[in-house]
Amino acid sequence: MARCYIVGAGEFCGRGLAPAAGDLVIAADGGYRYLQGLGIMPHVLLGDFDSLGEPPALPGVELIRHPVRKDDTDTGLALSVGWERGYRDFALYGCGGGRIDHLLANFQSMGRYAGMGAAVQLVDSGYTAYAVSGGRLTLPPAERGTLVSVFCHGSCARGVTLRGLSYPLENGELTCDWPLGVSNAYEAEQPTVEVKEGTLLVVAGCGERT
Repeated sequence: MARCYIVGAGEFCGRGLAPAAGDLVIAADGGYRYLQGLGIMPHVLLGDFDSLGEPPALPGVELIRHPVRKDDTDTGLALSVGWERGYRDFALYGCGGGRIDHLLANFQSMGRYAGMGAAVQLVDSGYTAYAVSGGRLTLPPAERGTLVSVFCHGSCARGVTLRGLSYPLENGELTCDWPLGVSNAYEAEQPTVEVKEGTLLVVAGCGERT
């Protein structure tokens, strides 16, 4: 499946950032600087440009300018562009760390698009976060003991099954006000997380249990 890579202006980790033919690369405002440093030319440069300043004129790069006063974040606007162009697999970079309100906004946007049927992940230096709605997520290979936390995104998530983790769960229920799924850990090489109803936010690779 072709992937839409979105690069924002937050703290950056380039793990797994390897666009191929058919993928879409969107620079969200100051995220362009990270791509520039990697020698990757985006297909789209968008935002209100409060962090990048006046955007450069780049041959072959589509420029989408938004006002500073708007009802969505630059990351959210980039997700909407990718969605409208048919992409259903999204990887967000430069969208974690820094301002906690922006991170929470990005998690909300991930949950929204997961609920619409997209696969969405956010790559940060210390973890990768995934949103999964009404489906199954197979986590990437990692060492035994690697931490995984599973949170309900929304009021309730039902039919939650966790396999290959230290604390398994079968057809359980998670709610937004009780962090039952925090601080789990890999037991198998590739654990799975499944939810039948609702949306989960899964944070993986954030260290090892001691």
